[in-house]
Amino acid sequence: MDGLDDMDASLRRHWPWYAGALAALVLLWFLTPILAPFVIGAGIAYLGDPIADRLERLGLSRAASVSIVFTVFVFVLLLLLVLLAPMLYAQSVALIHNIPSWIGWMLDTGLPKLGIDIGTRLDADGLQQIVSEHWSEAGDIVKSLWLRVSESGKAFVTMAANLLMIPIVSFYLMRDWDRLVAWIGTLIPPRLLPQASGFAREADEVLGSFIRGQLLVMAALATIYSAGLTLVGLKLGLIIGVIAGLLSFVPYLGFAVGFGAALIAMLVQSHEWLPLVWICLVFGLGQVLESALLTPILVGDKIGMHPVAVIFAVMAGGQLFGFIGVLVALPVSAVIAVALRHAKAQWLLSPLYRLGAPAAAQPEAQPAAPAADERQPPA
Repeated sequence: MDGLDDMDASLRRHWPWYAGALAALVLLWFLTPILAPFVIGAGIAYLGDPIADRLERLGLSRAASVSIVFTVFVFVLLLLLVLLAPMLYAQSVALIHNIPSWIGWMLDTGLPKLGIDIGTRLDADGLQQIVSEHWSEAGDIVKSLWLRVSESGKAFVTMAANLLMIPIVSFYLMRDWDRLVAWIGTLIPPRLLPQASGFAREADEVLGSFIRGQLLVMAALATIYSAGLTLVGLKLGLIIGVIAGLLSFVPYLGFAVGFGAALIAMLVQSHEWLPLVWICLVFGLGQVLESALLTPILVGDKIGMHPVAVIFAVMAGGQLFGFIGVLVALPVSAVIAVALRHAKAQWLLSPLYRLGAPAAAQPEAQPAAPAADERQPPA
């Protein structure tokens, strides 16, 4: 029980530091709405720092290395925007314009074939009937719409400001990344520095490999889905494929959203059942390539988490921190998975775990830092 007594004494002696850490976490939670540009900027700086370090080793200064990396990032982004933005904009406009015809087809053809009748049509007579039945609520509806428009305008201004801040934040963080890491190292107690350094190296290896691999998988799936859907004749194939690829960081979400949207779009476009077979083939091929080639080669088992745990992590991040939580859920899960492996090794060697156990039943020491490429059990 000496370990528990020491822990209790430590809590009484160092409670101001624990209280300060808890207050910092609470403050971070309240600041979530303004963290988006800083989190995205930190992610860009983290991905670009290894390239900048390599350029420094070639003899360039840190400022010049970061400037080159940042210029390449911006050039690639602008090139993608120039190539894809006009097509995505045209298909987005077409999608919006097709929504009334989609709704009309569902009401006139789709639902009647399934034996469903909602009793109201969305033509002039149907709209007049809806307005007359709910005229007393019209004032509340207009007021609600006005509030939504006002909130949307504020949200647009906020989004524009955040987009302008992302490159600024990422540039300065990338420039000072090594100094920031060194400063954090000075805050770690010297007695814990070897263990903390080993944990940081393992977490960095797992996190960097996972993020880079996952981004490549998302880009590959977006390309496969967009090209396949366009080849089979779907007019909205590009935008649906891009959305499916971007959402693929959550297991099965990109497939479900893209597959459902592509089926509906093709059914409304062709009014025939046979073209749906081609949609099934495109997404079936994408799933086979993802599971058999893309994920094993580009990502592997970097996190070691079960797909259900990944889905839970994304949902928990969204529930706790909104959009920012969704963005950082998987990277944070990668670090937590490494921490849990170290915690398990320490737990198996702890006096509390061994308390009352016979000597033969006590486990042998387990390695605390397994190789990143070894297959880990689900966390």
